[in-house]
Amino acid sequence: MDDVLRPLIVVGGSVVLTLLLGWATDLLLRKADERHHETPLWGLLRRARVPYQLLLCAALLRGSYDEARLLPDREIALGRILTLVLIGSAAWLAIRIAAAVVETTYARYASTHRQRNPARVRRVRTQVTLIRRVVSAIVGVVAVAAMLLTFPAMRAAGASLLASAGILGIVAGVAAQSTLGNMFAGLQIAFGDMVRIGDTVVVDGEWGTVEEITLTFLTVRTWDERRITMPVSYFTSKPFENWSRGTPQMTGTVFWHLDHSAPLEAMRDKLRDVLRECPAWDGRAFNLTVTDSTPSTMEVRALVTARDADDIWTVRVAVREQMIRWLTDEHPYALPRVNTADAVPAPRFDGYRVPDGHRVPDGVPAARRAHRHPRER
Repeated sequence: MDDVLRPLIVVGGSVVLTLLLGWATDLLLRKADERHHETPLWGLLRRARVPYQLLLCAALLRGSYDEARLLPDREIALGRILTLVLIGSAAWLAIRIAAAVVETTYARYASTHRQRNPARVRRVRTQVTLIRRVVSAIVGVVAVAAMLLTFPAMRAAGASLLASAGILGIVAGVAAQSTLGNMFAGLQIAFGDMVRIGDTVVVDGEWGTVEEITLTFLTVRTWDERRITMPVSYFTSKPFENWSRGTPQMTGTVFWHLDHSAPLEAMRDKLRDVLRECPAWDGRAFNLTVTDSTPSTMEVRALVTARDADDIWTVRVAVREQMIRWLTDEHPYALPRVNTADAVPAPRFDGYRVPDGHRVPDGVPAARRAHRHPRER
């Protein structure tokens, strides 16, 4: 009877105590989150309640399984399993806590500097994301190493592993040359301020917004909601356009091909009226000039400004559409026209064609008949 009650008491007590401590801790964090709205730290720490409870339960069972006499014939195996769970849950909890602290620091910084320096905020966000991934990778590697060291065979092989570490490092470096290059490129992007999360970029002719940056790849979300995943080494080895570099303000152009009689002064007044009614226009500048001409049309260019790439696109399409509609309704003669006329045959003299505007003199010799038009030969 004692062999049955003792394990039930130990296991049941550990589970109940774990649930009580987890509930009490979660209640304290919830109340702290309600009192301190200025920081998201307490709400983020509540996400760690699962690894926290798993760590408590594993620690309680690991410390009392000897007295409980759980599976006496499997005592070593059970102790090792509990140790592995303890190490894994501790690493999981450390990653969650580190993420909560990093996210809280970024949130405080962003709330203070978002209006004054949004580019700096995006840079810090990129750095914070990569730092969090690096910390998670380091904690994971350390946890796996600690798990392996719990096996006696791995501890015995430690000396030989250290002796061959140099050779293995060289082989691994050659085999993972591309991966290591991408990792160093990711760190260079994070701390070199080359490209940040939220930047508007043009890569390989595709316009989009940087959505995610990791140590090995970068994701660009295009305007039509496609995702382009590229290695981060691309941005350190090839040129690309970063429209958010410095200030996000942009200047855009709109072109029309119009008749030479188009009313330019009226078009300038109409452009000013259209921009005043367009919320995306930032009010910095606008202009309308003739940039080229052909025998049948002239090229008119409107120059407009906006706060960022999204707004400049909105301004351009609004100006183009409303100007064409206004010209169609008010000045239809300004639109391009194709002049057509009936073809007039050229005059003929003595079997061969005479160029227009020329008079054939009297007494043309018969030998000139050899110069007849090719179609009449």
